[in-house]
Amino acid sequence: MQIFLDTANVDEISRAAAMGLVDGVTTNPSLMAKETGDPREILASIAETVSGDVSAEVLSTDTAGMVAEGRELATIAPNIIIKCPLTPDGLRAVRELKEEGIRVNVTLCFSVPQALFAAKAGAYIVSPFVGRLDDISAPGMQLIADIREVYDNYGFATQILVASIRNPLHVVEAARLGADIATMPAKVLDLLIRHPLTDIGLERFLKDWEAARVT
Repeated sequence: MQIFLDTANVDEISRAAAMGLVDGVTTNPSLMAKETGDPREILASIAETVSGDVSAEVLSTDTAGMVAEGRELATIAPNIIIKCPLTPDGLRAVRELKEEGIRVNVTLCFSVPQALFAAKAGAYIVSPFVGRLDDISAPGMQLIADIREVYDNYGFATQILVASIRNPLHVVEAARLGADIATMPAKVLDLLIRHPLTDIGLERFLKDWEAARVT
């Protein structure tokens, strides 16, 4: 399973990339708004920092606007892919952009039928939002299992990207269910790396070594 960071902060991405842990990045308008600077320059910097896919989201809500923005964003770097919302206009934009060789991440997916239509439209990636489903007492990870089953049934090539990840358990379950990608904030990545028993064990080893040197 590929690991993506869900952020537009270049420093966070650089730190994770230096450990060899990040395969790609997802951004959205909310994340971009937290950063200072020209959005195009920020996206270019992110695309230089990681070799994998970098999702850049359109702001238009109509098909023509999405296609125009998608074309423009795709010129920033070869690893930029376009995020379009899972709406009727968004699905039409997916088909048009795909015909031009532009890859699309269809975002804000909350149901199996939506994921099915995204794949049929030619989506490169579909992004189900598991955390937001959990927030309304719906089983977010069950949606991933159901989409995986449907895609495997029909041989769809669309990748499943688990989005709106809130905790390490979401990542573990995504891997168990065979999701292609999990995207997460830097704080969740840090939690996945760390374990209290690792810290305790390391501290004990160092104390034992120091005691052995004294004697």
